[in-house]
Amino acid sequence: MVKRRRAGLPPLWFFTDEYRTPDPLPIIKRLPVGLCGVVFRHDSHPDRARLACAVARICRARRLVLIIAGDARLAAALGAGLHLRGGTPAKGGKRGLRSASAHDAAQLAKARLAGVDLVFISPVFPTASHPGAHWLGVLGWLKLARQAGRAKPCGLGGITGQRVRVLPPRCAGAGAIEAFF
Repeated sequence: MVKRRRAGLPPLWFFTDEYRTPDPLPIIKRLPVGLCGVVFRHDSHPDRARLACAVARICRARRLVLIIAGDARLAAALGAGLHLRGGTPAKGGKRGLRSASAHDAAQLAKARLAGVDLVFISPVFPTASHPGAHWLGVLGWLKLARQAGRAKPCGLGGITGQRVRVLPPRCAGAGAIEAFF
């Protein structure tokens, strides 16, 4: 079961996806006020900065935490957190909230060394984002979560309303895409 609050961070995270949510704004406008975070990943969007600004406005109005994936400069300009892919540090972005994704022990070690606040360990379950890919299961997720150090471990990958209920108490939150459709 996902804990409701831990150190002021939301328990639910919407991960934008350029292909499955080309326009993430309608979903972000429906997220529960003050209960969610958004990890903005529209890397190839032709007007990424403008879309990120629109997302930031909605997040501020709805008291949603915003994290920008892979772009420390854009994150700083928006007053947002920074998401490190695979735990790999980005240039800059030493201040503020930082998260990372980790798919194995090596990426988790990188995230821990980068001093992230949250680590999204994935994929917990089979996921449409990576069809046919190896998934961890709850026990595999828990094994990696125990190596998270001070970072709060979160579940990601194949998360649904039903599956979130089987995540262990150690799980500080859950990230999803389709669960928010």
